[in-house]
Formats: sequence, structure tokens, C-alpha cells
Amino acid sequence: MASRSARIRSRLDHPVIDSDGHLFEFHPMVVDYLKSEGGSGAADRLATAFSNSVSGSLWFKLTPEQRRERRITRPGFWSVPTRRAEDLATTILPRLLYERMEEMGLDYTVLYPSMGIGAVHFADEELRRASCRALNRMFADLYRDYADAMTPAGLIPMHTPAEAIDELEFAVRKLGLKVVMLPGYVRRPIAEVERKYPGASRYAFWLDTYGVESEYDYDPVWAKCRELRVAGTFHSIGAGWGSYTSTTSFMYNHIGHFAAAGEAICKSLFLGGVTRRFPVKFAFLEGGVGWARNLLAGIVGHWNKRNVAALANYDPRNLDLRKFADLMARYGDERTASFGRGNVTLSDVAHRFLPAAFKAFDAELPSQDLNLLDEWAECGIESVEDIAHLFSPFYFGCEADDPVTSSAFDSKHNPLGVRLNAVFGSDIGHWDVPDMTEVLEEAWEPVEEGKMTAQDFKDFVFTNPVKLWTGGNPDFFKGTRVESAVNRELT
Repeated sequence: MASRSARIRSRLDHPVIDSDGHLFEFHPMVVDYLKSEGGSGAADRLATAFSNSVSGSLWFKLTPEQRRERRITRPGFWSVPTRRAEDLATTILPRLLYERMEEMGLDYTVLYPSMGIGAVHFADEELRRASCRALNRMFADLYRDYADAMTPAGLIPMHTPAEAIDELEFAVRKLGLKVVMLPGYVRRPIAEVERKYPGASRYAFWLDTYGVESEYDYDPVWAKCRELRVAGTFHSIGAGWGSYTSTTSFMYNHIGHFAAAGEAICKSLFLGGVTRRFPVKFAFLEGGVGWARNLLAGIVGHWNKRNVAALANYDPRNLDLRKFADLMARYGDERTASFGRGNVTLSDVAHRFLPAAFKAFDAELPSQDLNLLDEWAECGIESVEDIAHLFSPFYFGCEADDPVTSSAFDSKHNPLGVRLNAVFGSDIGHWDVPDMTEVLEEAWEPVEEGKMTAQDFKDFVFTNPVKLWTGGNPDFFKGTRVESAVNRELT
């Protein structure tokens, strides 16, 4: 008997494109590929790197007291579905996934790694680059014969623009991969702390998100993405930094961490003017769309109040000193009234009366230096409507059971009346999906409940994914099962 997901798919007049499924790397195979890239000792170094990572096994080897003393973040456990043997095997075996896609109601799927999500963050450059290269070769070999229905995402390390460009060239030109996964940030040591306390960067670090105040100029990376016709997609974890560092609760660390990582890189790309300079699509996966809705509202609200013209409302030199002094004298008590007597200067207000409000105010500040206060200069925003345009290259991966997804299409209440680019991500292969055959069924439930229209659903599982993947590469779906439907959509 056909699954309910398969029956739902049979009633649709459009394909279902999964923009974020997951494969599970078979460790013995990974070791073979890694040895060919990094030598016989690379496998041991890989095991050590994973053990010491946020998602590694170090936590389990320590006592509760040691975990607290060292602030070791509790990692995940039992992270793959096991009740259904066929589901576990499907995450490892491409041919089995290929045969089961109709049962899941999926026509095409983009597969992201599991182990690879951590590999792009390894601090050891040699191991990081060797691991990404080995996994990319393995993915290309494993999934080549099933390209009409699925494609794996290549791993692109981003510690420097040079290493990113090197792996982009290899993964796309040499291996033929057409999806790439970039880390959403690079942990970098705080220079002064590292000088005084070598090794402290495990605890004291800052996040380089490539846009605002990055260590390097990453524009060559975005230019290379455009040249190679690939979207910049991010699938990093937020666990291990910020508030996601509980030593006892994996749930505390997991809830919202993908959203935190997505927001960090999205905000940086926007404020850094990347979407102004480069016509590249960007996707932030598995974090849902709620954070994006909030971020857009925050950008609109802050631009309205803090654009360079609006800063005149807060410029101390626009204060009517005589009126201010008069009001202080008339309405103040003995502690404030005396301030209003005599010749009040702006320096008095700035440095003696309201020092916190007028931070670092200098009455002699030349007017041309006010340009330094324009934090929107790189975005080139001239009106609030520009914000919607600059936000439009962003796509947001939402899981099937995410109850917030329908809000992406709520143009009545969304900032600037936009429909956010939510894209369907099945997350098959991870613990979020205990039964792969129920994913499309869950994604369809908001339609049955009246929270999402059939057109919203089509945009979610088909139209938006088509825009994402063909935005830089019109031939992305050429030779696939969905080619004809995509061509009709595009025309």
C-alpha cells in the first residue's frame, strides 16, 4: 500500500524538491578516501578532531565536575533513526534512497553531509582541507549514478578566501558538484588574549562571518560562486557558542542553534553589502524562517531610525541649549534646576550631565566625519523599499514539522509585505525524522489545517527551490526527473 506521502504527491500538479536531506558518511569508506588525501595518519587525527569538537565524544569521557570546570558543551546522542532499519540504511546507501524516493513523495533531493558539517570547522588546516577534499571525492563517486534524482553538497572550508576558492574550483570544475556547503562562520582567536594566554582561544574567540569586520576580504569567494554558478549555502551549528553551551542539557543547546548560526551569517552578508555587490543566491538551512522574519523586521526598524539622515535626531549639536536649560530650571528640583542656570554649553550636557547618552562626543567634530556614522553605507540603501530587494537573495530551509513555516507566506503581516523564500528541507537521515515516509505528509498538514494555501505549498516545495538552485545556474535541473516541470515553471 502506498504511503500517505506518496498519495499526497500523486495529487499534486508539480514536483516536490527537497533542498536539505542528509546523507550519513560510512566511516570505513571515509577513512579510505582520507588516507588517499592526507596519508595513513590522517584517520587518527580525524578521530581526535571529532572527539574534541562540540559534537564529539569528549563530554562522555569526563565526570560532571570536569564538564563544569572546563565548560564542555553537552553534545547530541543517539542522533540517527534506528527503529526502522531501512531508514538508517537509506542514509548510507544511495541506491536504496533512489528506490525509496517515490515512497517518500520526493522527486528530487539535495543531500547535505553529517560528519562534514563539523569537518569544515576543523582548526587544523591540513586536516580540514584533506577531509573536505576526501569527502567531496567520496560524495561525487557515490552519487554520480543517481544524478537524475539527487545531488550531494560539496564541502568548502572558509578559513581563508584562498582555501575556499581552491576547493570551489576542485569540487565544481573537477568533480562536477553543483551544490556547495560553506561554514557559516570561522572561530578566530582574540589576538590579545591569545598572546597573553596561549591556548585560551578554545574559550575566548570571535566569529568571523565574512561580511562585517571580517579578517579577510571574501568578495573573491562570492565572485567565484557567481563564476561557477553555485549558490552559497550554509549549514552550521550554533551549539558551543553564545548561550548554547549547557554542560548538562543537549535540548538547551539544540533548540534554536541552527537559527542562531543562520542569523549571524545572514545579518553579516546583508550589512556587509554582499547582496548589493553580487547577484548570488544564499541559503540558510534547517533553522526555519521565524528568525529571518524577525531579522528583516529588525533591519527595517533600525534603518528607519538610524539611517544617516535620521541620525540628525540624535546629533547633540541639534539640541536647543537655551530651551533645554530653561526646562531644567523650571521643572527640576534643587539637584537639576541649578544646571539650568547660567550659560549652559553643549560640552556641559555631553560630558557632565548625560555622558552615557553622548558617548565620545566631541563638540569640535567636523561635519564630514559624520559619514563614519553611516553603518548602512555598504548596503547602498536609499529607501526602505531597497531592503526588500537586498533581502530577496536569501532562502530559508524549513523542516516538514516546523509550525512557523506558514508565516513565510503571510505578506499581510510580514515586514514590507514580502513573502519570504522558505524552502522545504526534509532532514531525512537525522533524528528529527524517525520515519522517512511521513515527511511530505507532515509538510502538507498546514494546508489541511488552513494555515497554508496550495499555492503557498507549491512555492515551499517547488517554486522557491527552483528559484534558489537555478538562480545562478539555469541548467541545474538539466537531465533530472524534474527538468520538464522546471522548464515550464521558468517560462
